[in-house]
Amino acid sequence: MKIREATPKDYDTIWEIFEKVIKTGDTYVFDPQTQKKDLTKHWFASYMKTYVLEEQGKVIGTYIIKPNQIDLGSHIANCSYMVHPNYHGKGAGKMLCEHSLQNAKEMGYKAMQFNIVVSTNIAAVKLWQKYNFEIIGTIPKGYKHSSLGYVDAYIMYREI
Repeated sequence: MKIREATPKDYDTIWEIFEKVIKTGDTYVFDPQTQKKDLTKHWFASYMKTYVLEEQGKVIGTYIIKPNQIDLGSHIANCSYMVHPNYHGKGAGKMLCEHSLQNAKEMGYKAMQFNIVVSTNIAAVKLWQKYNFEIIGTIPKGYKHSSLGYVDAYIMYREI
């Protein structure tokens, strides 16, 4: 598997992953009915960098890295990761996380923060904790889960 910066040619493949991930309404804040044209602002905006993970030439995962805040808060990175559901449990998330942490360090970020990690997304919480992210806050009922209703969301952080 290899990770590279995304190009405009990856748009449709990333959309396929994005659509499958958000339609479940259990891990991301994006409306499950988000339109393909909106991927540009969510995954290809000018202030972020987009990467893809390939296995044998097929894109199976993606992540974005961007400043968590503007100006005086821009020294902290924020990332979002998505793996095609057919490739869950095969180490793709780990590879994306490791790459993003190294990338953030090279880009000069001092820390990384995830603003909303859904508390019921146990696999993600455990993965981020494995990479030394700490839960630094809980947003009570901060996420409207598609089947569970309002559930807590975590803010997770680690220094780089």
